[in-house]
Amino acid sequence: MISRRAFLAASTALAARPTWAVSPQAFAPAQIVDLARDLSTRAYRPRPNIPQDWIDLTYEQYRLIWPRPDAALWHGTDSPYEVDFFHPGLYFPQGVRIEAIEQGQAQPVPFSLDGFDRTDQWPTDLTMDDTLGFSGLRLRTELDQPGKRNEFCVFQGASYFRAIGIGDIYGLSARGIALRTGDPAGEEFPDFTRFWLERPAEGQNHMVLHALLNGPSLTGAYRFEIHPGQPCVMEVEATLFPRVDLDHVGLGPLTSMFLFDQTNRHRFDDFRPAVHDSDGLLMQNGAGEVIWRPLANPKTLQISAFMDENPRGFGLMQRARKLGDFADLEALYHLRPGLWVEPKEGWGKGSVSLVEIPADKEIYDNIVAYWRPADPIEAGSEHKMSYRLSWGSDELVDHGLPRVLNTAMGEHVFATGRLAVIDFEAHPMFDDGPEAITVHTQSPHADTTDGVLQRNPETGGLRLAFAFDPKDRDVVELRAQLRKDGQLASEVWLYRWTA
Repeated sequence: MISRRAFLAASTALAARPTWAVSPQAFAPAQIVDLARDLSTRAYRPRPNIPQDWIDLTYEQYRLIWPRPDAALWHGTDSPYEVDFFHPGLYFPQGVRIEAIEQGQAQPVPFSLDGFDRTDQWPTDLTMDDTLGFSGLRLRTELDQPGKRNEFCVFQGASYFRAIGIGDIYGLSARGIALRTGDPAGEEFPDFTRFWLERPAEGQNHMVLHALLNGPSLTGAYRFEIHPGQPCVMEVEATLFPRVDLDHVGLGPLTSMFLFDQTNRHRFDDFRPAVHDSDGLLMQNGAGEVIWRPLANPKTLQISAFMDENPRGFGLMQRARKLGDFADLEALYHLRPGLWVEPKEGWGKGSVSLVEIPADKEIYDNIVAYWRPADPIEAGSEHKMSYRLSWGSDELVDHGLPRVLNTAMGEHVFATGRLAVIDFEAHPMFDDGPEAITVHTQSPHADTTDGVLQRNPETGGLRLAFAFDPKDRDVVELRAQLRKDGQLASEVWLYRWTA
């Protein structure tokens, strides 16, 4: 299980002295690909750890130092973007190298403690040596407040990064690659070890960032073209160079948190009706079918694979958008963004994989989703891919069908078995009333009732309730969909009930 505090620690930063040459060098993006290719031919060597006293910082100490806004990269220039840098220590035991690109020249970014403010509680006797470096970076620009440059994107920890649309707050994350997620032998977390930041010109509405990935099993060269807004859109290009055969690799991986909602509320003694950064996995497969799979927090590790060829997209979404859905005035889960992954070329045969890890606290990211190719990516090969990431609270996929808004589960009070209740949003397809809609429910493991479809006066949409009897089964797969005049009238709803 991944600790949210380990990879999504509070935004603080530190500068330290340079640990490499600072003379500028000519830069071209192809150099990063060449660097990754060459690195893959050599045995993996991890970066050295920073001094132990930095790693031993407490969480409270780690937060006692922060960047001065006037010391940000490109502050006071005509560039519309500024960059803050994060300090190492605590959950970040290794430094990364960062370089700024201006007029075709790569200039390593030096750091100095003079660029940072800290309280008088900050330790003054920490070791300073050549292993120190940044742990990540934060991007800021003018969004919806004229004259104020707000953050919208963070890269920090392994190959993790996260972004928000205007009006959102940080929630789920993406990463460069996922390796062996959920495998008994353990997961591998390659690192972004170097970043190159292209200085945006005056008036430019996007920013370009390059990254070098390195880990025991592979290297990679990444290019991110980032467009802030609502949603925040990233165009991603990557070239991977495996050192070994990658037989369990996750492309476009997403990581989120789901603790409870109306499907498992009874397991948690909590004043809130729900706690989650995302509540469902949305998929649009190669055939155009739209599938909604509500997330779960199972009692044992649960892995689902949705077979497909050339998927049109997949993503983790947050459809609960009212404060009352969570009643949390601090976490504000209703403002967490969804994230949609859209391949820009055919990804071939494979599956959208969903890993759901048991969690007892909201500090853990226990949900992972990614595309798993059917065939291994072979050692010594060169694998290119490109895709678009859209982060936002608005609906990120326009598929034209009524969406699933909510799923609830409970004991069937007046009969044996369980009751599933699904709310669909208001939609013109429902204007003729529930009588014009036919219900299709099925399960390979249990008998399902025909279901009752009613108008929900609160949402304006339709509510479907049907029963199923798992008997002595521990797992029951369920499927439901609405149709009108023989045509699709809703997303496909899939669910895995577990005892």
